[in-house]
Amino acid sequence: MTDEHVERRYDAEPWWAGLGAVGAVGLIVFGAVLAVWVFFRLPGTPENLAGGYYGAAKVIAIGLVVAGSALWGRGRR
Repeated sequence: MTDEHVERRYDAEPWWAGLGAVGAVGLIVFGAVLAVWVFFRLPGTPENLAGGYYGAAKVIAIGLVVAGSALWGRGRR
């Protein structure tokens, strides 16, 4: 089969790009809940606590980037 007959679909943006300000706040809150979950070592906490905090920090960081982008977009109107 040649490349002419194969349809390829690629997402032009990452999964978090369309969340907006409300989704960003949700990600930040979810990341904070994850960090508290790891802090209190509730069920499902990884053995390596640094890995749990790292995952929570990634979620918070994505939320902060999305929030900043949403607020920047509102200010440019």
